[in-house]
Amino acid sequence: LSPSVLSKKSKSAKTGLQFPVGRVLRLLRRGHLAERIGAGTPVYLAAVLQYLSAEILELAGNAACENKKGRIGPRHIQLAARNDEELNKLFAGVTIAEGGVKSNILSQLLPKKTHTAALPTGEESSL
Repeated sequence: LSPSVLSKKSKSAKTGLQFPVGRVLRLLRRGHLAERIGAGTPVYLAAVLQYLSAEILELAGNAACENKKGRIGPRHIQLAARNDEELNKLFAGVTIAEGGVKSNILSQLLPKKTHTAALPTGEESSL
């Protein structure tokens, strides 16, 4: 038997990734980005895409739970991307359809906090 018959594992299974390494390689070749593409290039790119997707989905899931929703929607993805500093920088030029905008309330418009704890008697502040 030839080695190809014995080993019918996909490249994604061999690398332990969920994202399709073979498809990434095919798209890199079709894109005519370079004349030659190294063997590790699609693996690395698939791993990066998988990591970014997992990061966004985790933050979007947290946003959905905070809003008491059982399903992640575009609004939750928008909130996840805009509330994380690094993801916001990555998605600076990206518009998410049906995502809305991040609420930004000026600090001057928020109700002022009053100090309920008074200074102990007999002591004066040094201000």
